[in-house]
Amino acid sequence: MQVIERLFHVTASGSTIRTEILAGLTTFVTMAYIIFVQPTVLSAAGMDFGAVLVATCVASGLATLLMAFLANYPIAVAPAMGHNFFFAYTVVGLMKVPWPVALGAVAVAGCIFILTAGVGLRERVITAIPETLKRGVAVGIGLLIALVGLEWAGIIVAAPGTYVTLGSLRSRPTIVALVGILVAAILVARRVRGALLGGMLASAAIGLAAGVIQFQGVVSPPPSIAPTFLKLNVAGVFQATMIPVVLIFFFLALFDSVGTLVGVAGQAGLMKDGHLPRARGALLADAIGTVAGAGLGTSTVTAYIESAAGVSAGGRTGLANVVTASLLFLSLFFYPLVRMIGGGVTAGTVTLYPVISPALVLVGALMMREVTHIKWEDPTDGIPAFLTIVIMPLAVSITDGIAFGFISYAVLKIAAGRGREVDWLVYLFAALFLLRYAWL
Repeated sequence: MQVIERLFHVTASGSTIRTEILAGLTTFVTMAYIIFVQPTVLSAAGMDFGAVLVATCVASGLATLLMAFLANYPIAVAPAMGHNFFFAYTVVGLMKVPWPVALGAVAVAGCIFILTAGVGLRERVITAIPETLKRGVAVGIGLLIALVGLEWAGIIVAAPGTYVTLGSLRSRPTIVALVGILVAAILVARRVRGALLGGMLASAAIGLAAGVIQFQGVVSPPPSIAPTFLKLNVAGVFQATMIPVVLIFFFLALFDSVGTLVGVAGQAGLMKDGHLPRARGALLADAIGTVAGAGLGTSTVTAYIESAAGVSAGGRTGLANVVTASLLFLSLFFYPLVRMIGGGVTAGTVTLYPVISPALVLVGALMMREVTHIKWEDPTDGIPAFLTIVIMPLAVSITDGIAFGFISYAVLKIAAGRGREVDWLVYLFAALFLLRYAWL
């Protein structure tokens, strides 16, 4: 007990060991959906499902422990939703970048995160990026995630001439997904912790009963990590076409890390005079976790907003993170269950993921709340935000959404005679994006 008190100052933080254990368990249950979702998303990029599962659990566990010991915060760390879709669908899928090179880009972005810790660059970038674009990026990513979720459910299908249309709502996989979405939505509405996981488990139960998915067991030895371990290709990152990729990985990590840390720490009462104590240690935990995760075989890891559930349960110290990390490591032994839930179901000529899709749809819905913070009454703010939001899902590209947002923001501010309101970094990024399109 004395060792725990000396490491985490539980009593001084106004908490108890029992409360911290409960908080750590609560956070895990709330964020556990990523264990099932991440291998499914990255396997779409050609990566081994089992190896990604191991990489995800190990990287998340290590980074969560780093957050505990470097910052003493009850904020878990795991692969970020949105970053994984950018990795799989934009970088690997659209840009045709081999996944080892994409992992190299994640590692380079993480290294930049670490190296800029002491020069104030991260803070400078956060200040420079307009609030309307930050919010627009979050909403656009949410819509992209929801679109993929609807397609994986079979609710939305490809249609020549109209891009997409409504699929058959009578097919068994789609019915399974619809039940999961409904259950998850009800649980969210009733503010039940672990609502997304609950929706997935409901889909799994209905899918098993209907014969849509097959029981594959629950516990087994962890799968091999060899297919992804140290397979990253850093040398392949150093080419002109990869510069925007690295920058976007860096920006997304920056926005997510700082936004989540400030939000969750504020809820926990950890902010001091508007500042976050031990912020450098917290950001360092994210950055080291990202580099380690790339080496293991997973996309960017960052502070998880789901940690707010653990804070609501009373978590105030890194001891809660130790509990969460332990459960993440334990999850390695549930590969058959993860494979059953995350595996695809063949429906005609397409593969559907009826158990995973409810979590994606609800994540997209929850990310839409950021739209209320955009200054729609100002066209120089509203139009760039709109372009950012709609381009991402329609082009299935986070990069293009961000590019259209930056370019239109710079152009409209100048056209309105308000060019001096814009930070020079925004003009620089807009110019770089223009040059990128000129080269394509």
